[in-house]
Amino acid sequence: MNNQMRKTDRERQTERGRGIERLRGVMKAPPHHAVKGVQNYLEDAVRSLKPENEISLSISSRTDTGVHALGNSAHFDLQRQNGKPPFSEEVLVDALNFHLRPEPIRITRAYRVPGGFHARFRAVSRTYVYRLAAGVTHHSCTPLTDANLCWGLRHTDIQFWELTFKSRSFLYKQVRRMTGALVAVGQGQMSVSGVKELLEAQDSQAYPHNLTSPPEGLFLTRVEYHRSDLQPYTQEDSQS
Repeated sequence: MNNQMRKTDRERQTERGRGIERLRGVMKAPPHHAVKGVQNYLEDAVRSLKPENEISLSISSRTDTGVHALGNSAHFDLQRQNGKPPFSEEVLVDALNFHLRPEPIRITRAYRVPGGFHARFRAVSRTYVYRLAAGVTHHSCTPLTDANLCWGLRHTDIQFWELTFKSRSFLYKQVRRMTGALVAVGQGQMSVSGVKELLEAQDSQAYPHNLTSPPEGLFLTRVEYHRSDLQPYTQEDSQS
């Protein structure tokens, strides 16, 4: 089944207020790491439902530490003990969120999916939004509600910009590098011809590392699938 995850604005603000890094990106962290990934918490929540089978989630989109996800997705197999029928969508979402309560992670929807479904490889598009705050002369000038949720730029008039990127898939740090290149051109640090040369080089190592935009301004906002892959639960399903 497929589950969509979301951090609420209040939860993000609470996370910032604690002054600690709560999540080590979306992927599972090794046992010896003090800070876990989103996948660790999700798998623990599913195991709390006491399934008969071993639990292993597959995440649709990997996000680095510091990047936000307003709408990621994952799939897993869940077989209840003693031949019990599948959970209904509402019960499953509520149960998982109950066990996720201490963390800034929430399940928003559950679907029945075909046996060959894969959250990563069956996705038809992914949408990212990069938020820029122009006119920030000092980090303390950024509104508290947007701290660590945008990239503050100096030397312009104060305004917020949102850059939207949509594709079936993206390369590692691709959105952050595209954003960094756009900002570099706008600030006169790179020429348009320089961007063209980078594209023609087709070598990620050729991109200047100091121009990659910071992770806190990046949001994964949506992962889309073919409608035929996502079939909502019905009451009949839970009783069959």
